[in-house]
Amino acid sequence: MFMDTRGTLYLCATPIGNLEDITYRVLRTLKEVDLIAAEDTRNSIKLLNHFEIHTPMTSYHEYNKIEKAYQLVDQLRQGKNIALITDAGTPGISDPGEDLVRIALEEGMSVTSLPGAAACITALTMSGQQTRRFAFEAFLPREKKERAKVLEELKDETRTIILYEAPHHLIATLTQLRETLGNRSISLCRELTKKYEDVQKTTLDDVLLYYKDNEPRGEYVLVVEGKDRRELEAESQRAWEQMTIDEHMAIYEAQDIPRKEAMKLVARDRGISKREVYQALLDAEA
Repeated sequence: MFMDTRGTLYLCATPIGNLEDITYRVLRTLKEVDLIAAEDTRNSIKLLNHFEIHTPMTSYHEYNKIEKAYQLVDQLRQGKNIALITDAGTPGISDPGEDLVRIALEEGMSVTSLPGAAACITALTMSGQQTRRFAFEAFLPREKKERAKVLEELKDETRTIILYEAPHHLIATLTQLRETLGNRSISLCRELTKKYEDVQKTTLDDVLLYYKDNEPRGEYVLVVEGKDRRELEAESQRAWEQMTIDEHMAIYEAQDIPRKEAMKLVARDRGISKREVYQALLDAEA
């Protein structure tokens, strides 16, 4: 009988601050695997020493993520079990672990995730913002054009928005959020699970006033209110009202939507019947 002797890749969530947040399952797995792949071995050795874990460790980070991923997959293929850990939290969330997971699965390896701490979910649940629907953006791009593009995409996002930010970039990011999104409700979750953990539910206007006199300290998760659907619909309605029906049709037809379907969409947008759209198009051609 054929036996699958390939190893398994274990995604092990580690504490984001408070060491008591590690799970029994993660501790057992870190002790039992053949190798631990860590984003920063110098940081992770402190965690392993604290829990008296002596498993061999290797580095897996942003600058070797593709080449090293294939090396790790080769070891999985040889039957070794490997645990992946990040500096803090769940591997694969806004870190190079996502590439290792993708490559491992493409190569037919077994991958499993051991749940635990994640800063984005921890912040969301304590933010006081709506939690049913959310969009996680992690750190905004540093490149100016790409950053502006992402912010513009978030402008009409109706889901709660979650962002990460470092203290030395906080004020600039809050300023750009205010300029792009308007004066939204925002919760600033700082130093999660640590001694000086704090959540400040406020508005973008008020928090910018606060940081005129207070220096940002610690790592932040920003949880921002999504755009009100009614406001979005009202803006959309105002935009249609400024167009002719012919111009409105052209928007949909430019997306290769069939003419009959485009007429239905225009009628829906403008709150009129399809017959009225048809008649307006005939009048425009006359």
